[in-house]
Amino acid sequence: MKAITWNQGKVRFVDQSKLPLKLEYIETENPEEIVDAIRKLRIRGAPSIGVAGALTIALIAYHSKAENIKNLAKEITDWIDKVKKVRPTAKNLFYALNRLENIVNRYLSNNVNKLKSEIINEALNIMIEECEYSKKVSEIASQLIEDNDAVLTHCNTGPLATVDYGTALGAIMEAWRQGKRFKVIITETRPLLQGSRITAFELKTEGIPFTLITDNMVGFAMQKRMINKVIVGADRILRAGHVINKIGTYTLAVLAHEHGIPFYVVAPTTTIDISSNIEDIIIEERESNEVTSIMGYQIAPPDVNVWNPAFDITPPRLVSMIITEKGIIRPPFKRNIKNIVSYSKIPVL
Repeated sequence: MKAITWNQGKVRFVDQSKLPLKLEYIETENPEEIVDAIRKLRIRGAPSIGVAGALTIALIAYHSKAENIKNLAKEITDWIDKVKKVRPTAKNLFYALNRLENIVNRYLSNNVNKLKSEIINEALNIMIEECEYSKKVSEIASQLIEDNDAVLTHCNTGPLATVDYGTALGAIMEAWRQGKRFKVIITETRPLLQGSRITAFELKTEGIPFTLITDNMVGFAMQKRMINKVIVGADRILRAGHVINKIGTYTLAVLAHEHGIPFYVVAPTTTIDISSNIEDIIIEERESNEVTSIMGYQIAPPDVNVWNPAFDITPPRLVSMIITEKGIIRPPFKRNIKNIVSYSKIPVL
C-alpha cells in the first residue's frame, strides 16, 4: 500500500485522517490540496511529508503557464518557501525542498521545458529514493528483532508514514515476514491516535498480531517485563544524536532506560540534520482541539487552556542505536553520525 503516488500531473494519496474506519484515496492536480493535506495530517510521517512536498512542487512545474524561465523559477521558489512553512519540524520536508531549490538554481540558464522536466524528475527521484531507503532500513533494523521478543513501538512508522515499507514498523513487519515470532505492543499515541488508528490498521492488514495499550500504561508494562525492546522512528535526528519524534517518545526512552530496555531509533539518513543545533529546532505546536476532542467528539470542557506540542526531544544518552539505510550507528553518536552521513556507502558500525 503506497501512501502517495504520481501519475502524469496528478497526485494520489491515502487520506490517513479517515483511518481505520475508511480507506480513502484522494487524487488531485491542485497543489493547495496537497499542502492542506500535509497541514491537516491527511498526509503524515516524515518521509511521506517530504515526498508530498516534492510532488507539490512537481505539480507546480507540470501545470505552470509561465512563458519564460525567470517567471517559472520565481513561481517554483515561491511555492518552495510556502511549503517549507507548513510543518516546521520534520527534516525530510526540508531535505526534499532544498534539493528542488538546487535544481532551480542549476537550470536557470536553460529553457522553461527543461526546468519543468528536471523539477519533475527530481521530485520523482526523491520519492523512489525514500521508498528504497525505507526498505533497506527496515531490513537492517529487522536484524535486531529475535524470536520471543516483546517489541514496543510508538506512533506510526509503517508504509503510510514512509510512502512504502516503513521504518520502525517496517522492521517489525520485515522480521515477521522472515518467520520470526514475537510479541508486538503498540501505543495508542495521543492526541491523534496514530498508533491505534494507523499502526493497528497496518498490522491487521499484514496479519501480524499485536496488543494495543494507552500511552500511560507503558511504565507498568515494562515493570511487569512485558516489553524487552523499544523501536521508534524519528522526524529529525541531530548530529549529536538528539532524536526529535512524536510526543511521548522521550517518556518511552526514560522508562526504557530505567528498566534496562534497549531503545532503538530507525530512520533514513534523509531525517538526519547535521547542520542545526538543538536550540534551532522548532517544535510544532498544534491546535487545542486535537487534545480536547477525539475524532470530532468533545472530551473536555470548552475554553480550557491546552498545550499541544507535536514532538519532543530525546537526548542521545537514552538512545541505544540509530539504524539507517547505510547501517547501524552506535555511540558516540556525534562522531558516528557524521561518518555515516559523509559516505554514500558505509559498512555497519
